[in-house]
Amino acid sequence: MSTTASQPPATATETDPETLGWMKGFPPSPDRLITFQDGSFRSFPELRWAWSNIRQLVPTVNVWRGQGPASPLPRADHDIGAIASTTMDGWPMTFAQMLDETYTDGIAVLHRGKLIYERYFGALKPHKPHIGMSVTKSFTGVLAGILVSEDKIDPQAPVTDYVPELKASAFGDARVHEVMDMTTGLAYTEIYTDKNSDVWGLRRANGMAPIPPDYDGPTNIFDFLIAQKKQGEHGKAFAYKTVNTDVLAWICRRVSGLTLAELLSERIWQPMGAEEDAHYHVDRIGTESGGGGLSTTLRDLARFGETMRNLGRFNGRQIVPPQVVEDIARGGDPEKFAPAGYTTLPGASYRNQWWVTHNEHGAYMARGVYGQGIYVDPKAEMVIARYASHPVAGNAANDPVTLPAYMALAKALMAGG
Repeated sequence: MSTTASQPPATATETDPETLGWMKGFPPSPDRLITFQDGSFRSFPELRWAWSNIRQLVPTVNVWRGQGPASPLPRADHDIGAIASTTMDGWPMTFAQMLDETYTDGIAVLHRGKLIYERYFGALKPHKPHIGMSVTKSFTGVLAGILVSEDKIDPQAPVTDYVPELKASAFGDARVHEVMDMTTGLAYTEIYTDKNSDVWGLRRANGMAPIPPDYDGPTNIFDFLIAQKKQGEHGKAFAYKTVNTDVLAWICRRVSGLTLAELLSERIWQPMGAEEDAHYHVDRIGTESGGGGLSTTLRDLARFGETMRNLGRFNGRQIVPPQVVEDIARGGDPEKFAPAGYTTLPGASYRNQWWVTHNEHGAYMARGVYGQGIYVDPKAEMVIARYASHPVAGNAANDPVTLPAYMALAKALMAGG
């Protein structure tokens, strides 16, 4: 099912993967088959099934939840579906319409720590992990922040103090904080609509794209990072490039002596009382994609958002040091962010792998392509966790609808609505 500028994509209802019968039957019929090798898992509407079933497509490694009980998520159900907003394009929209308009697979809203709204669509179920795409980056950023707080990582230190293998790469003269805030000067490009963009080389390296027969480039994450070339100066401007996060993940592994999956399990997943194991997709030598490979259940994503809203405290314990969360929430330098041209995020900044709105509520976000996200609104005491399978990768397709809806909901909750 192709989409063009003159032909709008089919609606969420028309592309419901359960209705369309993707991967049903033993075996599935050829016209309902989704595979990794032919790339169909990245096509729309097939991706509406794939993002909730990554484990059937690529190798993964578990993030163990531990042996303890799941932390409680007290419920106070509140039907917020009729709350009205106006999109950035001037269209009236209810919260429920927003979910349909943006191909939502699942949404969980917490208010003052209580689960007030939870809905699932398409292939997603409460117990099933859904890929977070670049929401993964924000987990990597928090893990790095924890290690910084323990003086195991010095943000001012050269990257090569921790990973000397990167000496001859673009990161050879970068400092850790420049990687954390994505202010490195790299030749690497990340343009999802350009099949020649470097992001496709990264996906081949990290295991999320097949290796063509004539391909002679890197086939694992480490080799891809070592090959990166510099362009421009470090520290001058924000530029969103996933390779920064994969370098940060490499640093986290090196200083902790743990895999990323072990580190996340030990530092966040177990103490948080996650309900289900999470998992990362891995490259051909078993290395997790720290920039886009984490899949979690929706409720566990919400638990992590609530941990952040509570300055790192959740499940009766301090999991993330409060100064790590406070540093993220303060944000980075909006002047370094502005040249990147995110028109749906005016006045925003980027700090340690999180997007900071600097709006009237001080909201900050973890964001992933196709509509994945955590939205933390400290003033409204609200957390929104959302998984989606939008036909368009870039969040410029989601923001005009979702962000006004989130603010309208926040204001309604503050007013007792």
